[in-house]
Amino acid sequence: MGSEFLARLSEEMLDYHRAMAEVLVEHCGIGRAEAVARINQAFGDEDAPPEDHEIMGHEFPEFWAYGAYYRPDDQGRLPIGDPDMDAHIDFAKLPIRPAPPKGSPCWTLGETDA
Repeated sequence: MGSEFLARLSEEMLDYHRAMAEVLVEHCGIGRAEAVARINQAFGDEDAPPEDHEIMGHEFPEFWAYGAYYRPDDQGRLPIGDPDMDAHIDFAKLPIRPAPPKGSPCWTLGETDA
């Protein structure tokens, strides 16, 4: 608790969630505030015990981050963070999920927070 994320996270998973946010910032070109809001929307269950998030660590952070940003393509595919597996996906054609509405509790950072 006490971080930018709504979910209760261990220190390890806090670092992992921050890595997911960094993926969204670097690869999707959105600001950190929006990246955190998207992660909060997708994975911010405040009532879930911290260990519920530990299973996420078995995948690349990109796997979860891309799922919070993109919708599957017309063949039901989402990128997973493995360059070889993702090579056939045209990122430019993937539909983008809408960001959480402004004013939603998912937005825990201001636009200028880094």
